[in-house]
Amino acid sequence: MAGAANFLDTNILVYTVTEDRRAPHARGLFEFPFVVSVQTLNEFANAARKKLKMPWQDIVEAIEVIVGAARLVLSIDEKTTLFAIEFAQRYNFSFYDAAMVATAVNAGCTRYYSEDLHHGLVVERQMTIINPFR
Repeated sequence: MAGAANFLDTNILVYTVTEDRRAPHARGLFEFPFVVSVQTLNEFANAARKKLKMPWQDIVEAIEVIVGAARLVLSIDEKTTLFAIEFAQRYNFSFYDAAMVATAVNAGCTRYYSEDLHHGLVVERQMTIINPFR
């Protein structure tokens, strides 16, 4: 599994392909071992197309860069889905956020970088959610 790798949430990946003031910091997170989930890649493709109006080929190229830089790309199975429901209830996460958090916990990640979740929250006494732009 991932061990001490960071998990990068969708919003971090989106900033890496923009000229936003947060982009350099988001790109800097690629310098450390990180993992993503298939769900993260799917959400990235959706946001890149809808919000950033990126052409499909640019989205494909960006995903190839992300996958090439990632230590692992994690799938979500039925056990993770049930774990996600538990997290959604316990931490008041949306289901899709809970699914990615559950995936990261199952992989042994110790840091979950996201702009959207509760900065400083420790999940399962193992993984800390960090907003890298604070």
